[in-house]
Amino acid sequence: MRRSREPILWVLFGGGGMMAALFLPVLLVVLFIASPLEWVELVTFDELQRLVRHPLMRLGLFGFVFLCFFHWAHRFRYTLYDGLQLSHLAQLIAVLTYGIATALTAAGAYVLWGLG
Repeated sequence: MRRSREPILWVLFGGGGMMAALFLPVLLVVLFIASPLEWVELVTFDELQRLVRHPLMRLGLFGFVFLCFFHWAHRFRYTLYDGLQLSHLAQLIAVLTYGIATALTAAGAYVLWGLG
């Protein structure tokens, strides 16, 4: 019997969901509400760039982007399967969704690598 890759994909889904649920609301509130309303001290571009150039911060951002993209891929895959009843295209949908997530993660890694 062939071993399934499904548990690994579910772990990525769960990790991405947790990251998105914990950090995206905080980032959105701080960057798009609190900063423009001056509830928090504005971070300058140079300060933000210096923070993102640190290798551990880039690694953390890469992990965040990686997990969020694979969370999206898994959620979108099963939305197409169950919501649109496209289960007959299972292989194609899996390749496309996880391929897009991989490509976007690689693009994010390229951008993060270029910041150093």
